[in-house]
Amino acid sequence: MKPFILIVEDDPQIRRFLRATLTAESYQYHEAVTAEDGIAQANSRRPDLILLDLGLPDRDGLEVIRRVRESSQMPIVVLSARGQEKDKIAALDLGADDYVAKPFSVGELLARIRAALRRSSGSAQDGAVVCFGRVEIDLEKRLVKVNGEEVHLTPNEYKLLQVLIKHPGKVLTQQQLLNEVWGPNHLDQAQYLRVYIAQLRRKLESDPARPKHLQTEPGIGYRLIVD
Repeated sequence: MKPFILIVEDDPQIRRFLRATLTAESYQYHEAVTAEDGIAQANSRRPDLILLDLGLPDRDGLEVIRRVRESSQMPIVVLSARGQEKDKIAALDLGADDYVAKPFSVGELLARIRAALRRSSGSAQDGAVVCFGRVEIDLEKRLVKVNGEEVHLTPNEYKLLQVLIKHPGKVLTQQQLLNEVWGPNHLDQAQYLRVYIAQLRRKLESDPARPKHLQTEPGIGYRLIVD
């Protein structure tokens, strides 16, 4: 059975677009046009994924994320207007899995939906071998290889990579990464991330200047794209 998706969006034109897109892919769906109804439908219908607009008529969409996360880890993909970086960061920090900037293409939206559904069905676990590009990572042995050759990572480089691997394809904000790797006392040390991401790119990417896997989301954070 195809996944069931809850659309929380008040714009009728975007709802029509989403309806046509999901129907073409045989997804099941239900629509809500207010934050309050979205919260109620999330609790009663338990969808496999929520597509959430932040600009809802009765409440901020961030409140929907906050309320849903009180009882569920179901994937939430935010539909965000361009230029609202603060809202994107707030949504991700509250627990949204990803965001798609409006206007968005059918291909991009479906790719983000598939990635979020894959993560919810089981992210990388200890003992797994994760591959992307020319990189192979054995999480049980803590072994990293590039083109079959072992590559040495410092403890913090490996820990940063490990956090990204646990959320493949998901945007992680700078604060989320700083907290996971260096702890809550270093949330204002964004330079740590820039330095360590640059080091990982030099060691893992074919072209560090144009990374395919360790991608920057300007003003927000980073995401790891795996094969």
